Amino acid sequence: MTLPPQTRPVDPLVGGVRQELTRRLFFAKGANAMGAAALAALGGSAAATASASGRAAATHFAPRAKQVIYLHMVGGPPQMDLFDYKPVMQKWFDQDLPETVRMGQRLTTMTSGQTRFPIAPSKYAFAQHGDSGMWMSELLPWLSKKADDVTFIRSMYTEAINHEPAITLMQTGNQITGRPCLGAWCSYGLGSMNDNLPTFVVMVARSTNTEQVQAISARLWSAGYLSGEHAGVSLRSAGDPILYLNDPPGVSRAVRRQTLDALASLNQRTQQLIGDPQTHTRIQQYELAFRMQASVPELTDLRQESASTFQLYGEQAREPGTFANTALMARRMVERGVRFVQVYHNNWDTHGNVAGRLPDQCRDVDQPCYALLTDLKQRGMLDETIVIWGGEFGRTIYSQGELSHENYGRDHHPRCFTMWMAGGGFKPGAIHGETDDFSYNIVRDPVHVRDFHATVLHLLGYDHEQFTVKHQGLDQRLTGVIPAHVVREIIA
Repeated sequence: MTLPPQTRPVDPLVGGVRQELTRRLFFAKGANAMGAAALAALGGSAAATASASGRAAATHFAPRAKQVIYLHMVGGPPQMDLFDYKPVMQKWFDQDLPETVRMGQRLTTMTSGQTRFPIAPSKYAFAQHGDSGMWMSELLPWLSKKADDVTFIRSMYTEAINHEPAITLMQTGNQITGRPCLGAWCSYGLGSMNDNLPTFVVMVARSTNTEQVQAISARLWSAGYLSGEHAGVSLRSAGDPILYLNDPPGVSRAVRRQTLDALASLNQRTQQLIGDPQTHTRIQQYELAFRMQASVPELTDLRQESASTFQLYGEQAREPGTFANTALMARRMVERGVRFVQVYHNNWDTHGNVAGRLPDQCRDVDQPCYALLTDLKQRGMLDETIVIWGGEFGRTIYSQGELSHENYGRDHHPRCFTMWMAGGGFKPGAIHGETDDFSYNIVRDPVHVRDFHATVLHLLGYDHEQFTVKHQGLDQRLTGVIPAHVVREIIA
């Protein structure tokens, strides 16, 4: 039976206003009170403090690195055409992949219907570089000069065989969407190093060749079940870097400040009433956006850079949206205290026309990657900055579609691929792992995506098994529940 208005239960004064104790308000207030008590009981006072502040309490041990630049090559670069030299395959041209090598492993629907799986040796020349003697393709003449500054893992593997789950696994540790990505975990754990720029920034670089691009979206830089403030902030490659960065016509900075102060007051009152963590996030985002109105134009103004900088990165670095431009921007960001910079470069999905597409892809990234490593090292920043380069899986040694000595295609291959890292505590000039003569199976020192994540977290000061967040009654972590280990052989 509905009570008359004058006899409804009334909440005590809240913010100077008497509130009716409605069903919605009761459960909103009660749920947060009970949730806070449960969190404090389960995780102790440190966990409660971490939850309230929106970030972890402290690192588990002294970090080797404090910032990360992650260069994700979307689509899966062909390891045997770039890093995993397989000269024996020249004798196998157009012969079928032996079943003793394939061993019934899963194929995609793009090649499972082929009647043959003809071997396609790399058409590109390889040479050894540096004191490490790392074999590298002629397609990467600039990066080859940095062989002794880079750590190569030639034995990466994953379970995902299609792009969507594979990219999601590489970024978030799980093939299912909705989990926090590596950048969000880094933001949550280490917090901000600056007041005027985001902790975690994302850029999508433009490819010269756009024959077959993959769809990528903000789900990849989501904060998942972490506080929303840890999600990546995307900088656009054309027009204003961030929408609505400038004040509307006729609105002065003073009026803008007054408006934000009023909004903050309303949001803080809502926060006090219902304790919604998204309200706290909203307050932080409004304030950061106001400060970014001054910091972002300065960040993106490359007129401050010297002529020698553009000689180093290449003239394309002047063009917003190119990979060279994002590489230079990544250096400028970490220089200004951005914790995690994520760059995506698309069109590495070489199902066909390797000869036509792969050289373009490599020209996009080769000199800028060399320049980024050189620039960071010259500025004394490489020791504390991890640079990561790689895709979500590898490619097959057999050809997808027609095969000739001049051209071929390669399907997805999760069983082995190559990634490289530099700086931030990784051992320079190290070469880890080995595959068979077909670059099809790992024969020494396999490294799963979970192991890779555990190693990066270790260098950032975290034990991946202890770096957790309570969600849905479970201690959630980037590396999940399947055992993972830190690859100590590649740590300096």
